[in-house]
Amino acid sequence: MSRRGTGTRVTHQALPPAMRDAVDEFASHLAQVRNRSAHTVRAYVADLVSLLDHAVRMGCTEPADLELGILRSWLAKQRTTGAAHSSSARRAAAARTFSGWAHRSGLLATDVAAPLATPKTRRELPVVLRADQAAALVEAPGGGTPAPDDAGLPVPRPEADAVTGAVLLRDRALLEILYATGARISEVCGLDVPDVDHERRVIRVLGKGNRERTVPYGLPAQRAIDRWLAVGRPELAGSASDRALFLGARGGRLHPTMGRRIVAGYARTAGLPPTSPHGLRHSAATHLLDGGADLRAVQELLGHASLASTQIYTHVSMERLRAAYRQAHPRT
Repeated sequence: MSRRGTGTRVTHQALPPAMRDAVDEFASHLAQVRNRSAHTVRAYVADLVSLLDHAVRMGCTEPADLELGILRSWLAKQRTTGAAHSSSARRAAAARTFSGWAHRSGLLATDVAAPLATPKTRRELPVVLRADQAAALVEAPGGGTPAPDDAGLPVPRPEADAVTGAVLLRDRALLEILYATGARISEVCGLDVPDVDHERRVIRVLGKGNRERTVPYGLPAQRAIDRWLAVGRPELAGSASDRALFLGARGGRLHPTMGRRIVAGYARTAGLPPTSPHGLRHSAATHLLDGGADLRAVQELLGHASLASTQIYTHVSMERLRAAYRQAHPRT
């Protein structure tokens, strides 16, 4: 357990009983009614525990004692510790969500956080790889081996053991799918073998809010998946594998944290800028738009609930266009 998780638990236990109960009921509401992800629930609960601990220090003993001034002083205190703009915005959102729920549940006479303003965040353009850099990344597994096979897939050295060869095939398939589909690392690690439709060349992804979508992928990803399933996965599969598509070295489902390490490691191997799975997602979206894909189609592929989330990639493409213009046009 992380220090943050341990600290939140200890602080939660030290709250007055009425506040402890409110935290637990709010967490259940987020998970079961709002269908929020486990990550979001943990973040909101940690924020709420921090807020209520601050309220207790200001003399409150139950949720009904909360006032707008207490919420504002809590947010101000967080900002003095150097919290990022995005963290401040999330904490304000957590406070508003809790306040609205507590008011509807009868724990607050009024929705005290309704007037609470959201701190403005600086929305930075995502860093994306060029198409040739993305290709170098997905082809990095097996780069130190003899010539690849006819499909361009890694062929382990004769002296390498079966597990090493299986891991290379897994990594290549993982990178190909991440770039081909633009899916999140958590979504890809959550895939089961039946989620891959080989005939139609699509995967069935369970995204945020348990929203399911179908995403196509190309022939290179198909070849990598086929090779992984036929040769690599059987070498790693064990009693803990169940139907998971991607497996760790011990046979269990590949964890997103390990997926992030895999991507970062091969980016270093290929001599590329620091890259994460989300960087590959950014790259896939930008390359689709550069190639003429419709914005709403890209929204559907990425699983964005709002088109506004997808529109940032149009800015990325425009910045590339401006850079090319400045470099090439004689009258700049």
